[in-house]
Amino acid sequence: MLGTTPDLLRLLVVPVFAWAAWRDVETRRLPNRMWPPLAALGILLLAWELVAAYPFGPLDSLFLLQVAISVFFVAPIGYAFWYIGGFGAADAKALIVLALLFPTFPSYRVSGVELPLVETTLGVFSFTILTNAVLVAVAYPLALALRNLAARRFSPVMFVGTKVSVPSLLTRHGSLFETPRGYTRDGLDLDALRMYLRWRGTTLSDLRADPDAYRDPASVGETNPVGDGSVGDGRANDPVVADGGAVVRERPEVDSGTDSDDPWAAAAFLDSLDWSAYGTTPEKLRDGLDLVTTREAVWVMPGLPFIVPMFVGLFVALLYGDILFGILGAVGLV
Repeated sequence: MLGTTPDLLRLLVVPVFAWAAWRDVETRRLPNRMWPPLAALGILLLAWELVAAYPFGPLDSLFLLQVAISVFFVAPIGYAFWYIGGFGAADAKALIVLALLFPTFPSYRVSGVELPLVETTLGVFSFTILTNAVLVAVAYPLALALRNLAARRFSPVMFVGTKVSVPSLLTRHGSLFETPRGYTRDGLDLDALRMYLRWRGTTLSDLRADPDAYRDPASVGETNPVGDGSVGDGRANDPVVADGGAVVRERPEVDSGTDSDDPWAAAAFLDSLDWSAYGTTPEKLRDGLDLVTTREAVWVMPGLPFIVPMFVGLFVALLYGDILFGILGAVGLV
């Protein structure tokens, strides 16, 4: 038999998490509606196992302890890390869902081999997924550095950043790792950059073609809804077609006599919003715009949505088991 019915139904989460990991990398956005059905499935399967076990005798104390640790310790870790800013909301919800779905180690027999191969002494599977995910996340900076090394991109930030062309910023996620004065870990969020361009109804190429014109706050005319900065959310102004058929764009009208006390109209942009735009300040926005209009390539901090390591951690856990426990066992520490 491949596995019990509840354990087989738990495998439904694998393609869902694979899709979520792909979508989070592509858009940094996950729909909230995906989590309640998975949480409900976890509660249903847990109730199924409790009801199935009860008629045959007292409930196993280890099973109850494993469920308690998963639900009342692992799940709150997701909320706690979201509260302090270490997780995104989707990452926290994903961990809570995994805590409900996998409180104990599932068991699958494939071609005579019982999976997962390595189980822990306590046997809380959601905790194994979490530790696997942390190990994958820790390995990410090393992979990033090797990629930069292979591309001959040498920098003090090569373990946490990557150098990309400025035009490609509009389809990337993360934040700038530079200002005109040097490296920074608090650079402009690329979602905020897209929001600013949509607010002004222009494009990055337009800003780069004539930065002095756009730097003057008097050049701001009619503004537009900004969205949330996601890739593909909205577009710039429609191009103007000249008599000869060539596509051109309207330049902002500049009042040369205006005192530019708000370069790029950065403060005006942020004042028009009812939220902080990913922690953007006028100074951070100005630095970012000065950078992307004067450079051909910049260092960015791409970041890695934690749901990606969670998916890898889940996939490895189902096949191999607990990576850390396996390493400790190999060196004789457990």
